[in-house]
Amino acid sequence: MRTTLHPPLDQELQEVEELEQLPGSPPPSFPEPPFGPDDGDGHHDRAGPPLHNARLAVLLFLGAEGMFFAGLLSGFVVFRLGSPVWPPPFQPRLPIVLTALNTVILLVSGVSMHQALRAIRRGSRQGLVKGLWVTALLGTVFLSVQGYEWVRLVGFGLTLSSGVYGSTFYTLIGCHGVHVFGAVIWLLIVLTLARKERFSMQNHVGVEVLRMYWYFVVGLWLVLFPLVYLY
Repeated sequence: MRTTLHPPLDQELQEVEELEQLPGSPPPSFPEPPFGPDDGDGHHDRAGPPLHNARLAVLLFLGAEGMFFAGLLSGFVVFRLGSPVWPPPFQPRLPIVLTALNTVILLVSGVSMHQALRAIRRGSRQGLVKGLWVTALLGTVFLSVQGYEWVRLVGFGLTLSSGVYGSTFYTLIGCHGVHVFGAVIWLLIVLTLARKERFSMQNHVGVEVLRMYWYFVVGLWLVLFPLVYLY
C-alpha cells in the first residue's frame, strides 16, 4: 500500500513503473534543464582552458606600467599646456626626421617579433631563432639611435637641469629607453633558450609573454613620439 503524498507526482511515478514493465519499451526520458548543462544558475560546469600564470603576471605588470606612464604623460601635458612657448626660447629643437626613421625601425621589430611567435606555433624552431635575432638587432639599433640623439642634444645644451623642457623630455624618453633595454635583455635570454630548443609547438609560453611586453614598448612609443616630438 502506497502512501499518497502528492497526487500528480504519484501519477507520474505510476506511469514510469508501467513503462518499465512493458517488454522492449525504451527507458523514460526526461527534459534537458532549461539553462543547459549546468546547475540552473546559467553557468556551464565545463571549465575552459586556464590562464597561464606567466601571462597573468605579465598582464598585471603591463597594467601597472601603463598607469606609471599615464602619470608621466599627464604631467607632461600639464607643463606643455601651461607654457606659453614650447619649446622654450634658446632650447634646441628635437630631431624629428631621424626619430621618425627610428620609429619605423621599432615598428618593424614588432613585425619580426610576431613572425617569431608565428614560426614556433607552426613548429619551426629555425624561424623562431631568426625572428628573435632580427627583433634584437632592430631593438639595439633603436637604442643606439636614441643614444646618438641624446649625445647631440646634451652637446646643444639640453639637459635635465636646463628647465622643464629638458627634464620632461629625458624623463619620458629615458623611461621608455630603459624599458626597451630591458626588453632587449629579455629577448636575448629567450633567444638563448630558443637556440637550446627549449620551445616547441606545444610549449612556447615564454615567447608569448615576451611578445606581449615587446608590443607594449612599441605601442608606447607610438604615443610618446607624436606627443613629445610633434605636439
